Amino acid sequence: MPITPDTKDWTWVLEQPCPECGFDAARVSPADVAELIRRNAAAWPEVLDRPEVAGRPDDSTWSPLEYSAHVRDVFRLACVRLSLMLDEHDPMFPNWDQDETAVADRYNEQDPAVVAVDLVHAADALAGDLNAIEDEQWARSGRRSDGAVFTVASFAAYILHDPVHHLWDVTHDGGA
Repeated sequence: MPITPDTKDWTWVLEQPCPECGFDAARVSPADVAELIRRNAAAWPEVLDRPEVAGRPDDSTWSPLEYSAHVRDVFRLACVRLSLMLDEHDPMFPNWDQDETAVADRYNEQDPAVVAVDLVHAADALAGDLNAIEDEQWARSGRRSDGAVFTVASFAAYILHDPVHHLWDVTHDGGA
């Protein structure tokens, strides 16, 4: 059964703590995001080693494998968007439909061991890009087509919420 697409605008997590996972962007220094991404990524291989990793806890919730593949792709997309912000003046990001990608790329049929390696590599690449940012680059901007505007600093915090939240999804009662 297909998952109902997520149409929420999650940029609110930059203004207030997430009531579900507890992420608080105000407590995150941009300079710490790279290390936090690496730490988060280090937890996913254990999730992907579960015997029922492709099982959905209910009809409206992704499986841990689907969440993991999504997080991998979020890290990859973040590298692309970060590069645009650093290389161009106030770029408009290409649209990305995460739910369409999950279906088209058959997230729930992917090899969990491959997803684990790819997720860690994608996180490491993003963390490396973030570590290379110079002080004046944190203020550079980029935009989504829905009107959301980010600086490199706010984008880093916004991106960090996604894997933090999804790790919470698969480790609390609803996703375990």
